[in-house]
Amino acid sequence: MEKLDFKKRDKAYYAGKVGRFDRLEVPPMNYLMIDGEGGPVGESYPPSLAALYGLSYGLKFLSKTELEKDFVVGPLQGLWWAEDMNTFITRQKDQWLWTMMIRQPEWLTQDHLEQVRAQTIAKNAKKKEPPTSEALLRIVRLETYKEGDCVQVLHVGSYDDEGPILHKMHHEYIPEQGLKMYMKHHEIYLNDPRRVAPEKLKTILRQPVRPV
Repeated sequence: MEKLDFKKRDKAYYAGKVGRFDRLEVPPMNYLMIDGEGGPVGESYPPSLAALYGLSYGLKFLSKTELEKDFVVGPLQGLWWAEDMNTFITRQKDQWLWTMMIRQPEWLTQDHLEQVRAQTIAKNAKKKEPPTSEALLRIVRLETYKEGDCVQVLHVGSYDDEGPILHKMHHEYIPEQGLKMYMKHHEIYLNDPRRVAPEKLKTILRQPVRPV
């Protein structure tokens, strides 16, 4: 059985070069999504990720066993925004809002999600210390997200060191191209921060744009 790997099939959307801004057209993609607020160390963040990953791996198992279509669970991604976008440069995380998401194959539907959601809630209820809650599992949604025209760059290093490259992207490169920021700041986490040293973390920083 062939296994779909988004990072290999759609390489341009998950690759880049440090210091080089790439402009590309990003097509509509399907994601499991969950919303929250505050920085990634906030109280609701870990259980929200647990809900997202639990349902993503449930969908992978369903797809492989019932649909005979296998895929690699994609990297964690995040949409980030705030009333003042400069808080991403100054790293004032308490003011951030977020949507964390994991890409899903085109063949998975809302019915598949509901089937997996019911199974996951039932399994979760039997655990002495569940990693997430039924409430969070119920608010994860399957949604098509379309960004279109985007600028992106590869950042290597700690998430807290993104400020300078974001400043260059937002206040230099994008205006110099006759563009302005549009929609939400998007990050794609290519490594697991639990297993990779902060200075070696690879993150795609993406910003949808449109002409001024």
